[in-house]
Amino acid sequence: MPSDPHPPALQAIETWRAGGATFDWNGQDIWYRDEGGADRPVLVMIHGFPTASWDWRHILPAFAADYRVIMMDLLGFGLSAKPRRFPYSILAQADMVEALLAELGVARCRILAHDYGDTVTQELLARHGERADRQQPGLRIDKVVLLNGGLFPETHLPVRLQKLLISPLGPLVVKFFTFEKMEATFRHICARPLPDGEVAGYWALLQHRNGRAVMPRLIRYMEERRRHRERWVGALRDAARRGIPVRLIDGTEDPVSGGHMVARYRELIPDPDVVELAGVGHYPQTEAPDAVIDAARPFLV
Repeated sequence: MPSDPHPPALQAIETWRAGGATFDWNGQDIWYRDEGGADRPVLVMIHGFPTASWDWRHILPAFAADYRVIMMDLLGFGLSAKPRRFPYSILAQADMVEALLAELGVARCRILAHDYGDTVTQELLARHGERADRQQPGLRIDKVVLLNGGLFPETHLPVRLQKLLISPLGPLVVKFFTFEKMEATFRHICARPLPDGEVAGYWALLQHRNGRAVMPRLIRYMEERRRHRERWVGALRDAARRGIPVRLIDGTEDPVSGGHMVARYRELIPDPDVVELAGVGHYPQTEAPDAVIDAARPFLV
C-alpha cells in the first residue's frame, strides 16, 4: 500500500486483504473474498465506481451468517490488477465475474450490487435470459438486489469529476486528483457522514497500483450505458417474466441516482419492488447499513 495520512485506514485494509485470495483471469490477478460455508446459498456482492468490495464490510457479517458470500474487486479497482492498456468494459467485467464463479464451482447465485456493479449485474441478467432462451447451461441468477446506480442513462446525473474524467482532459485530471477532492466528492453524494477513515480507505485502495491512472478508461462505462441501453434496461424489464425477483433499495437523497431515478424505475419496470431510504445518499451500504440489511435480507431468502 502507498503511504497515506491515515494509518488506521491502511491497517484496516491490510486486515481486509489478509482474508481474501487471488484468481488469475486472462493473466490479471483478481482479488476476492469467499465467506461462509460452501453448502449455503451463494450471494455475490458487486461494488461500484471508484471504490471496491471493501464497501461491503459493514453489512458482510449479517449476510455471511446465512450465505456463502463471494465478493471481488473488479478489474481496475481496489486490490485487483489495474493494467494501463486493458480495454475496460462492462462486458469484460461480466466475463470475469462469470469466470471467477465458475472457478469456485458456483452455478447459481443471488446478487447484491451497487452503482457500477448494477450495470455489471444488468449484463449478467441479459446473458441469463439469452441462455434460457437457447436452453444453454451457465450461471443461474435467483434474485437480485440493486442499490443506487445508473440503471437508466437518461436519469444518471454524473458528478463533476466523472464529467472531467470522460472528457479528453481525463488523463490530466487524474494527475491532480487528491484525497481532499475525493473527500469533497463523497460529501456531495452522501447524505449522511461516513464512518471515520472510510474515505481514507477508499483513497488508499484507489492509490494501490496507481489506480488513478486507469480511471479515465474505467469511466467509459457511462458511454456503454447509452450504447447498450435497450439491452440492459430490457434485462431489468424481463427479469420478473423470467422468474428473477429484483428489488431496488435506493438512498433518495443521492444527487446522482436518487429519487429521480426511482421515479423512472417505477415508470419503466413492471410491478416495481422498491424500498426508498429517506435521508440516505449514494452509498446506502455505508451510510445506513442496518437499513440495507433490513430491506435486503428478507427479500433474498
